[in-house]
Amino acid sequence: MSVRISAMSVLPPVRKDRVIAQLPQCFRKEAAVHTKDDFNNKVKTACQEQRTGTVGFKISKVIVVGDLAVGKTCLINRFCKDVFDKNYKATIGVDFEMERFEVLGVPFSLQLWDTAGQERFKCIASTYYRGAQVVIIVFDVTDVASLGHVRQWLEDALKENDPTAVQLFLVGTKKDLSSPAQYSQIEQEALKIAQEITAEYWAVSSLTGENVNDFFFRVASLAFETNVLAELEKSGTRQIGEVVKINSTSNNVYAMSKRKQPSCCQ
Repeated sequence: MSVRISAMSVLPPVRKDRVIAQLPQCFRKEAAVHTKDDFNNKVKTACQEQRTGTVGFKISKVIVVGDLAVGKTCLINRFCKDVFDKNYKATIGVDFEMERFEVLGVPFSLQLWDTAGQERFKCIASTYYRGAQVVIIVFDVTDVASLGHVRQWLEDALKENDPTAVQLFLVGTKKDLSSPAQYSQIEQEALKIAQEITAEYWAVSSLTGENVNDFFFRVASLAFETNVLAELEKSGTRQIGEVVKINSTSNNVYAMSKRKQPSCCQ
């Protein structure tokens, strides 16, 4: 007797605090590519009717890039493990975490790639950029130079990916270490850069956890929506192709039947 095991049953269950029923809001409207307040209606309908195709089995690749010591690892660890390690150790090469969500009742996974910021490891890390659906560029709000390097990190990441198929986020870390006056000044420059590179801007604190969960929920939700819309477009194309094929076949059959009819019947 053979036993069929669903691929979904092999995956770990989704944690209760990873369930997303509504679209998380952006951090700042003036630096958000998607300013709508809710999921796309097509996406909501597809989820309700269980027409999301293979989205529940897919893993969306997210790469986190930025200068050395801007807090990339701390950001990921705060979300995935709810910890903050003051004893900083530079990432060598790459590391990754897997996070599972349930978005509008559909399972969805993010693979978060933590890449090295050191120049000597850049060539190693860049080999893992390929196939990313989301690029998160991290800078330190207390370090203006790290913000100045954002465009270079973006250029490196897009060398391995289709620029039109990647969602971009610009994230300022260590918000807790910046005074209101300091933060206000660097935020203006960050917002300007985010608008220029078409990225959504966020400011977080991995130490206190401020905005960290909201940010990653936002990333998961927008990546999920993009995947569902792509799946609907593919299924729609297939359906149109099938109609064309059926019509073409019908026309051929009709033409053949006309040719086969005896002259007295025509």
